[in-house]
Amino acid sequence: MPEGTTILVVALASLVLVVIPGPAVIYILTRSVSQGRDAGLVSAIGVNLGSTVHVFAAVAGLTVLLASSTAAYTAVKWAGVVYLAWIGIRTLMSGDEVFSEPAVEPASLKRIFIQGVLVNMLNPKVAIFFLAFLPQFVDPNAPNAATQTLILGLTLVTIGLISDSVYAVIGGSIGDLFRKRPGAARVSRITAGSVYLALAGIAAVAGTRN
Repeated sequence: MPEGTTILVVALASLVLVVIPGPAVIYILTRSVSQGRDAGLVSAIGVNLGSTVHVFAAVAGLTVLLASSTAAYTAVKWAGVVYLAWIGIRTLMSGDEVFSEPAVEPASLKRIFIQGVLVNMLNPKVAIFFLAFLPQFVDPNAPNAATQTLILGLTLVTIGLISDSVYAVIGGSIGDLFRKRPGAARVSRITAGSVYLALAGIAAVAGTRN
């Protein structure tokens, strides 16, 4: 069990890191603005569940294998790129009515949740981040290093979920105002699809291992 001061330091460091908009925040904001607050909040939960998977992978030592294997890293990276691109293309080809409704159907929310999980799970940069960040706060001489890593990782994820949820609410409020304008659904659909494709492009270019 890590000391309380260590958890506090990790929480503060995590807060600084997560409030800076990155690809995950942009993804969540896009969902919120285009499909409403509920869609954004569900995306935030999904994205952070994906982060939780990476935390458990780090504890189990699987992240080390990903970091040391070029083939595994590349496979995960391109799976994420293709998935984001698929979401973007599907969004561009969907009907405008999907983006004109203030509420999202439960079935759609389930799909949005799963997409959020996969988007973060298939981002190897997230895995490498946990591998680089968490060990700095773990006492290697303690017999429960794995437990320390798990608790600190879940602390980071919790802070991330809170921050992402705030972004989702803000994005949803902006979307509510935007949807009242004529032609907003079409603009929202095209913008959202383009953002997803852009994120796929960024992941493809920036996801190369150093």
